[in-house]
Amino acid sequence: MSKVIIIGGGAAGMMAALFAARNGHKVHLYEKNEKLGKKLFITGKGRCNVTNAGDMDTLFRSVISNPKFLYSAFYGFTNEQVMELFEELGVPLKVERGNRVFPVSDHSSDIISALSRELKKLGVEVNLCSEVKEVLIQEIDSESENIFPRKVRGVVLQNGKRIMGEICIVATGGISYAPTGSTGDGYRFAKESGHHITELLPSLVPMEVKEWYAKELQGLSLRNVNVTIFDGRKKIYEEFGEMLFTHYGISGPIIISASSKIGKQLQERTLKLSIDLKPALTVEQLDQRILREFEENRNKRFKNSVEKLFPAKLKPIMIELSCISPEKKVNEISKEERQRFGALIKNFDMTLTGLRSFKEAIITKGGVSIKDIDPGTMESKKVKGMYFIGEVLDLDALTGGFNLQIAWSTAAAAGNSIP
Repeated sequence: MSKVIIIGGGAAGMMAALFAARNGHKVHLYEKNEKLGKKLFITGKGRCNVTNAGDMDTLFRSVISNPKFLYSAFYGFTNEQVMELFEELGVPLKVERGNRVFPVSDHSSDIISALSRELKKLGVEVNLCSEVKEVLIQEIDSESENIFPRKVRGVVLQNGKRIMGEICIVATGGISYAPTGSTGDGYRFAKESGHHITELLPSLVPMEVKEWYAKELQGLSLRNVNVTIFDGRKKIYEEFGEMLFTHYGISGPIIISASSKIGKQLQERTLKLSIDLKPALTVEQLDQRILREFEENRNKRFKNSVEKLFPAKLKPIMIELSCISPEKKVNEISKEERQRFGALIKNFDMTLTGLRSFKEAIITKGGVSIKDIDPGTMESKKVKGMYFIGEVLDLDALTGGFNLQIAWSTAAAAGNSIP
């Protein structure tokens, strides 16, 4: 039986504690906040998107960074097993659109409470308001045949108290949503113990745009639109769904997902965003639709003839960008002007200038390099007894429950592999 020290009481930390304790180890969990699961509490807009019920191919396709690394972890503790565990712990689940899994109650607190009860039942020592300042590392005798050059000795708390133990699991999260306790401690522990940290970027985050009209459209939500993002002439992202305009730019489900795929390019240069406002219509079909509107309003001015084509907030912007005089009679609009107007509807373009900050990011892209970690156990290849799980690793995925599945699976891998 090993003494296991877990740093961080979020999703990954609690799950690792559960498995380690079920395997007979003495587990001490240290959480800097006053309660467990502070970030988990706000996931899924407070409903907690526990996992995704899609098949394995869907899970792997939805992981953006290093999906192959997760092969053992995902198959070792699958999404089906995650759902079975929470049902076993007394939390009924339901599957919604996009195979997203939520508690029937729609309360993330039920997930946290279920894990907390199980940890108490298993005898896990939970230490709240207990921040770890340092992980103690000991050099191993060079004459030893052990493949590890160093090993874990324990941790030092913020108050200076030393907690000795041979196993340390780092489950500190990233640096997004800092008020929940994700302040990058895990990256510091990793760096101090000789691990490589890949570039850190905010991910699953809104984006900023250059054009003045984004602010004018603040609060407008567009459903059933098709968004394409270009790097020069190269198409780097395309998705159909819902988006939202904000005072700084754009947000919403398809934009948040786009950030995880194009964030690195956007850090280096501007990109072009093209919105197809009527993706269900071909260019020819849209032209016929506009022609019908014009026929019905042939004696009206242009500014009063397009009410049925756009939401009220979007109408004045589209009129201004059309380069057709608002006062022009509809029956005086040329075929070329009408077709240019149709092209604007199919290609409502904006310039993406950057990502919003970590304060608004759902997750952190980048982290402890997977080259330093054993994919089957989550143990460091550099320090014996040191494990890294969850968001602190260089792993990230799309929205829809996939990032929590990474947390659960990597936690189970670590908790089940402790000698």
